[in-house]
Order: sequence, then C-alpha cells, then structure tokens
Amino acid sequence: MRCTETERKSPNEMAMFGLGSKIKPLIGIDISSTAIKLIELSRLPVETAATFRVEHFAIEPLPPGALVEKKIADVDRVATTIRKAVSGTGTRTKRAAVAVAGSAVITKVIAMTGTLSDAEMENQIQLEADQYIPYPLEEVNLDFQVVGPTKGNPSMVDVLLVASRQENVEDRVAVLEAAGLTPAICDVEAYAMENACSLILSEDAESETGAQSGSARTVAVVDVGSATTTLHVLHGGQIVYTREQNFGGQQLLDEVQRRYALTRDAAMQKILDGDVADGYETDVLGPFKEALAQQIGRALQFFYSGTSFNRVDRILLAGRPASIPGIDTLMAERLKLPAMVANPFRRMSLSPSVKPQELMREAPGMMVAVGLALRGFD
Repeated sequence: MRCTETERKSPNEMAMFGLGSKIKPLIGIDISSTAIKLIELSRLPVETAATFRVEHFAIEPLPPGALVEKKIADVDRVATTIRKAVSGTGTRTKRAAVAVAGSAVITKVIAMTGTLSDAEMENQIQLEADQYIPYPLEEVNLDFQVVGPTKGNPSMVDVLLVASRQENVEDRVAVLEAAGLTPAICDVEAYAMENACSLILSEDAESETGAQSGSARTVAVVDVGSATTTLHVLHGGQIVYTREQNFGGQQLLDEVQRRYALTRDAAMQKILDGDVADGYETDVLGPFKEALAQQIGRALQFFYSGTSFNRVDRILLAGRPASIPGIDTLMAERLKLPAMVANPFRRMSLSPSVKPQELMREAPGMMVAVGLALRGFD
C-alpha cells in the first residue's frame, strides 16, 4: 500500500489498517494459526549498505485451539504466548502492530471528487459507507486511502475503503494489551504481505537494471500456511488478486507425525532440517511438493480466467513450508515459471542478539511480521 495522510483512527488512537500511519519503529507481531512471530526493525543511516537492521526476532508456538478459523478463541493463552516471545527478545519497545485476516475484511474501491480535503472525504465516506458495508456502521472499524486518479476521469480519485467488524480488531487489541504492549496499528494480512513483498521486489529491481525495471512486473506470491495456501498476485507492486485454498503445511506435518511417530515439535524441526528418516524424501515430501505445485497451478488458472492477465513473471514462495529445501526448484520445473523463496532479510544487517541461521531458516514465514514492522517507517 502507498500510505497517505488520510486516516481513520479508533478512540484509542490506534491506526486502523495502517493506511495512513506515521509512527515510530514498532514490533511487528504476526498472530498465525500455529505461532506468534515477532520482528523488530531499525532504520540505518543512509550511507550504510543495508537499509534496515533486525533488532529482535522470536517465534513461539501457540497452544492448539488458541486460534480457530483465524479468530482468537483464547485471549489469555495468545497473550501469554506473545508475552513470552517479547520477554525472550529483551526488547524495550512497547508499540506493536498486528493484522486481521483478509477473510475478515471488506475492501471496496470507490470514486470520489478529487478536490475534497481529507476531512471532507472522511465525512462523505461516513455518509455513504452503508452502501458498501453489509453491517451496521457502529459495529465496524473503517479506514480509507486515496490510491490514485480514476481512469478516464481526471477530476475523480479512486479511494480504497477497508472495513472489518470491531470484534476482529478488538480481539487483537485485547491480546496486545494483556501482553503488556501498546496497540499502534491494526493492519490487514494481505497489505502487510504486500509491504514485505515490495521491499523484496524493489531490491531485486535495483540489483538488475535499475529501480524502474520491476515496476510493472506481475508477481504471484504463494503464502503456504498451516491449513490454507493463499495466492496474492501483485502488479506494479500492489495486490490485484487474492485467492485462498484449503491446503497447507499441516498436511505434511500430520503425515510425518503419523508415519514416524514423532511429536509435533520434533516433526516440525526435522522437516525444516530436511532430516526426517529414510524414505521421507520419496514417500512423504515428494508427494506433498507435487500436491502443492498442483494447488498453485490451479490457483493461477483461476487468476488467468477471472482477470485480464494471462501470465505472471515469477513466483515468490512464502510461509514456513517454503523453507523446505528444494521446493523452489520443483515449483519452477512444474509450473514453468521462475520461482524463488521469499527472504525479506537478505539485505538487512542483524543485531548481535539475532542468530543468523535460525532467522534465515524462518525467513519465508516472517513476511507478514516484517510487513507490519515496516509500518513504523511509512
């Protein structure tokens, strides 16, 4: 997202959905279905080679049942896990950013008169929002952002309206406050992902033929979660399509646990290390990779058939299962597209407290947390 000064805030002055925030560096906290993922970044002086430094990093597994269908089911257990992750890093930062799932958000692009001031635009949106939001307005949080001139009508501007039921936001505010943190931004997972992807793609453009070379690229970002795989397609650095499918890394984890009689934590560790047991590569991992390739291929076909696009330039693999060795090579072979594993940290420097090997292994699964942490520098 391209942030502007237009912003709706909740009564406690938390920036809703991160569409207009300008705040100090903060902790990005991704509350996923299986773990709390935490990142704190600092911006380095312009004369340094790296732009950002990873100050703190943590992943803490969530107890089963703490989240149900991406909704917080147990505030106390989630807050306890966040508190453990924060205390383990030693950070003194209290401001935090979280995100709600895309399935809990309604977005709508509306055309408005381009001469309106921010206050006038906000008032008009308040008057007209009930046309676009299928809930009573007193039950939702709203935010909006001007995204650019309306095509074919230079006197109008396109405005992105984002809304979510208050309960989705309030649950996340509650866990942050219970963990001793100050809620600063409630964003949308898809926009946080877009923010992290924009960092990676801009770095790629600069390393190739100049900063403008990647500006019009169409990139398929495949976020492989525990239970779902989400396809985000970015064009010109902004998400133009999203599709979620019921397939994720939990299927691989369950099979490894069952077949080799391992605990959940032991199975996860062995999967990430690529050292499970004899026959694992051919009997378990191979079929999972093939199934993932089929899921991605199917999602891309839906994208092509439902939009004016007929190709993507590359695939960016995100999510913890993207750390599985060789998964990018197989995706490239099966889908006939360049594929790479997302790593938002490859050009960042690291503080002495951060373990490089551990951070890089977890990098593909930290995209949302990084996108949230980057909101502190908008």
